[in-house]
Amino acid sequence: GKRMEKLEKENGMEKLMLETLMEQQREYFASGATLPVKVRMEALSRLEKALQKQEQILCKALHTDLGKSKTESVMCEIGLVQGEIRWMKQHLGRLCRTKHVRTPLAQFAAKSYQSPSPYGNVLIMSPWNYPVLLTLEPLVDAIAAGNTAVVKPSAYAPASANALKDLLEECFPPEYVTVVLGGREENQVLLQEKFDKIFFTGSAASWIKRHGWIFRSAISRIQQKS
Repeated sequence: GKRMEKLEKENGMEKLMLETLMEQQREYFASGATLPVKVRMEALSRLEKALQKQEQILCKALHTDLGKSKTESVMCEIGLVQGEIRWMKQHLGRLCRTKHVRTPLAQFAAKSYQSPSPYGNVLIMSPWNYPVLLTLEPLVDAIAAGNTAVVKPSAYAPASANALKDLLEECFPPEYVTVVLGGREENQVLLQEKFDKIFFTGSAASWIKRHGWIFRSAISRIQQKS
């Protein structure tokens, strides 16, 4: 009884803190702070420098969690993220540019164009087997597109999750990018929030089995926004 009450109280406090953080991220995005291409480029550069600076720490964490050698960690995780950052920095200006397209005959007097725009507030949920690559690569794309992000690394790779938290806290204020650590309880709290996009890597079937209606309702909310 008392243990259950304690857990419910902790979950309630955690939910309140998360709701406050989410509101701060929504306000930050609504202010337009993430939209200028210069801001996105600077954010990517900060992440790139932090990766170089903390490469040894990440390699050690990957070895602790998964027994990966330094060569494997650099080639199959860290190096691929660095490559994604370089590609994005090289092509970001073109990707953000307004593109003129053909106007339908019925609207012959008008001009038509496509203007890329960010989703808003995104959630990134990554697995345990490639914790650096499958956390940071979606984050690179989310930042490049002008979003804010909540990052949830897997609890099954705890050393990597803590290393990622330290790295990202060095790069970004929490209203821009924040990391939430924890397991199933934290996942459930996160999936009850209203995100504009969810980057999820893993087995959807096993997630639905474990989290049931919470996972389905999160997907439903996003589909309603689309």
